Amino acid sequence: MSVVSHAELSGITLAFAVALAGSAVGTPLGAFAALTRGTTERLVGRACDLIQAFPTFLLALVVLSAVRVPSRLDLGLVFALTAWAPFARLALVETRVLREAAFVEAAFAIGLGKGRVLARHLLPNLLGVVAVQLGSAAAAIVVAEAAFAFVGLGPRDGVSLGGVLDQGVACMLRAPHVLWVGAASVFVTSASMLLAGTAMVDPSERSRAGASFG
Repeated sequence: MSVVSHAELSGITLAFAVALAGSAVGTPLGAFAALTRGTTERLVGRACDLIQAFPTFLLALVVLSAVRVPSRLDLGLVFALTAWAPFARLALVETRVLREAAFVEAAFAIGLGKGRVLARHLLPNLLGVVAVQLGSAAAAIVVAEAAFAFVGLGPRDGVSLGGVLDQGVACMLRAPHVLWVGAASVFVTSASMLLAGTAMVDPSERSRAGASFG
């Protein structure tokens, strides 16, 4: 169980680090693009379409296959290549609504620049939906990291939920409980990430956050 606990902690740390990095890049980018409008808005939207249309798993598989012995840092960098796009898309859509709000128009009317409007008025209003996306992204990274470790492209130290699954398959006939423990750990860890993201949202905003993903 100590190996499983260590693997869960490593997976959660990697997932949240990548998800936070994606949020830090994508959310301001998408919000700024929507606030700026015009060519910038279209370019960011097309970039998000391109990134999200290409299978992330396939991209990571190609990149990691070129690395002799992938490390956890390599995994994080590969995941970070596409992690920003969902946050940018979400911020882009939400800011298109918020930019028409009276408080944003009032902020511009009193002479605030785009940067200050973005930082003081728009980004704080995006925290609810971004928190839900943060949990969703972290859950997806936990599953992806386990999948890569299962096929032999995991961290070189071998400490991964995918490694536990691999061991479970190898000794399935002699000790089937190892496979069950590994599968349950992946499910519980990813589900916990989703629930953590939802729990960070104020109850009054959950209906709006859920509608953004519907």
